[in-house]
Amino acid sequence: MTSPAVTSWLPVPEDSDFPLANLPYGRFVAAGGPALGVAVGEHVLDVTALAAGHLLHGVPTAAVGSLDSLLAAGPAVWSALRARLVALLSDPAARERVQPHLSPAESLTMLLPFAVADFVDFYSSLEHATNLGRLFRPNAEALLPNWRHLPVGYHGRAGTVVVSGTPIRRPSGQSLAAGTTAPTFGPSRRLDVEAEVGFVIGAPSRLGAPVPAAEAAEHVFGLVLVNDWSARDLQAWEYQPLGPFLGKSFATTISPWVLPLAALDGARVAAPPQQPEPLPYLRAPGDWGFDLTISLEVNGTVVSKPPFAGMYWTIPQQLAHATANGASLRRGDLFASGTVSGPRSDQRGSLIELTWNGTQPLTLADGSTRSFLQDGDVVTLRGRTARGPELGFGDCTGVITPARPQLPDVSADA
Repeated sequence: MTSPAVTSWLPVPEDSDFPLANLPYGRFVAAGGPALGVAVGEHVLDVTALAAGHLLHGVPTAAVGSLDSLLAAGPAVWSALRARLVALLSDPAARERVQPHLSPAESLTMLLPFAVADFVDFYSSLEHATNLGRLFRPNAEALLPNWRHLPVGYHGRAGTVVVSGTPIRRPSGQSLAAGTTAPTFGPSRRLDVEAEVGFVIGAPSRLGAPVPAAEAAEHVFGLVLVNDWSARDLQAWEYQPLGPFLGKSFATTISPWVLPLAALDGARVAAPPQQPEPLPYLRAPGDWGFDLTISLEVNGTVVSKPPFAGMYWTIPQQLAHATANGASLRRGDLFASGTVSGPRSDQRGSLIELTWNGTQPLTLADGSTRSFLQDGDVVTLRGRTARGPELGFGDCTGVITPARPQLPDVSADA
């Protein structure tokens, strides 16, 4: 459902990510322990406390102890809760009962919004895939033969998905330096970012039962911002023939807020045309593009603004392909889009593209340059809708901390 065009009795700054039309869900530390909240302007409303106070008429109390329990409750409860929250926040007569359950957002500690069951990362931007193809295969076709026929992806590590604000330790692993024939082990020297949008599964599916593209809305709860940190030197050495491993699995950061699909109806746009036409199981509704713009910042300098609306492969297609072999969906599965990049050089969603594999360093506002990330760098993603009500995701931030000290070499006799 689309939120009605109503206003809140709670003052909301004009440029806020979180007007009444948004109401994204997150998890925070409350006096009694972790609680489910929604962001409204500069405040967080404690939904768990509202239920305890019998203010969520028609919504089971057990459904709002956490976002995990809300996901489990299913689409009917998602819709009922959203409608009730809009009513409470727009009705001045409810203010006295609701006000005690509001807290300034800046005073709260946010937690990972949901328990991530599985994590899949796709490679769905035509521009990103083309750029990397030109970088690494300059004398061949930029796109590999399968790219326009299926949403390429890999299974990541759910246990290393972290919430915004979590420090990111520089990973170590094997890499092969240019001009050498044997790898060495040590901290990554080519640490990168990937600006992405992810979607969260609410309703699971049965093992052996593929999810048709037309049924995506029955399973997808909402969207988050994703930064899939990437150690390019580790990745380059390890990825053939099975794909990313240690170069990706050390950390993935998501925004603390999950925007429900209902909030994003006004941001929907037609998906880009696809040639050749996909196979029948990948033919999907055409209104699953989302007109979102991501802002990528390094140490406060905006270095890129990738547009999400142009993503070649859409959410229903990604979901249909991920389950085409009968793989089941689990509640809390996180599917990421892959790096979002646009056709212009200032719309590239990773440093490897922005600096053309380190050959064209960026200059930041303080005069320093970057090819890849240095220790102490702060990376922030922000996302806003470019049409419909102006909604945002809040910050998706991580600071790079030094690699762990190397263990001593004990291979030789003392």
